[in-house]
Amino acid sequence: MIKTDILIIGAGPTGLFTVFEAGLLKLKCHLIDALPQPGGQCAEIYPKKPIYDIPGFPEVLAGDLVKNLLEQIRPFEPGYTLGERAETIEKQEDGSFIVTTNKGTQHQAPVVAIAGGLGSFEPRKPLIDNIAKYEDNGVSYIIKDPEVYRNKKVVIAGGGDSALDWSIYLADIASEVYLVHRRNEFRGALDSVEKVAELSKRGKIELITEAEVTGLFGEHQLEAVTVKHLKDGESHIQADHFIPLFGLSPKLGPIGDWGLEIEKNAIKVNNAYDYATNIPGIYAIGDVNTYPGKLKLILSGFHEAAIMCQSAYQVIHPDKRYVMKYTTVGGVQGFDGTKKEAKKEVVKSIV
Repeated sequence: MIKTDILIIGAGPTGLFTVFEAGLLKLKCHLIDALPQPGGQCAEIYPKKPIYDIPGFPEVLAGDLVKNLLEQIRPFEPGYTLGERAETIEKQEDGSFIVTTNKGTQHQAPVVAIAGGLGSFEPRKPLIDNIAKYEDNGVSYIIKDPEVYRNKKVVIAGGGDSALDWSIYLADIASEVYLVHRRNEFRGALDSVEKVAELSKRGKIELITEAEVTGLFGEHQLEAVTVKHLKDGESHIQADHFIPLFGLSPKLGPIGDWGLEIEKNAIKVNNAYDYATNIPGIYAIGDVNTYPGKLKLILSGFHEAAIMCQSAYQVIHPDKRYVMKYTTVGGVQGFDGTKKEAKKEVVKSIV
């Protein structure tokens, strides 16, 4: 039996940052994740994707963000159960929870923080009859290594942030980049839309709107795609790669059977106070939760983690209180007693 103060379900950026906030409160954490390494989607799906909305970083690769978070939490010595999925949860007479994985590993904690991101997921695929033939032979639903596309002809389909961001990123790597979208308007960030428009004017991106990819061709490897335009009809484009980025279809998996209040495949929480679920002692933070005004951003998950840890401390130590101090005075002290000086970070000193 693995025992800890806070059991975190999900080792993505929000789950990792929870370790830091809990560590400042001298609370021990253990993380469970179905992936074989920490970092969630940032490590598994798009480690080379640039992220632009992390405070203090004008641009940071997703994989580098994970590395920085792991370094940040290292002094607090978190435990990990990786490559296993949280399967069942049982509440004990003392108010604690026992969470068992699909491989039978048991964990006990007075507080459970669900930071599972989108949960288990699969890409949303376009309705093209022979698309399965070209999967791993020119068709990809995620981008792990941009160097695969160097000096290649790439067709990207989609209208959200991923499609826009990768079109911008690959404009300097691929020989040709086509961005195909069914509408004239995009769902992504305005800044990204403006960058794509500018790159289109400069001939770095071929922007095709009011259109969709309807056919794929090539004997064994993808060689061309058919694009059907609303007004101009069909045309063919030579392509080495087709990357449809229509998002992920999320599924909560076994967590959906834990008796939590669910709304649109997300866990409802009390955002007015501490991001608690309908079950006392269980919290949900990051993309896995929902509440009025919810923004599915990594920085939102960081904020939710900080607030949640304050509430978790009161659950674990109802007879204690804390006083706000700053690490510019006391540094960040890990469980091994060593201190690391840090600037502009808030630390809560327990009294």
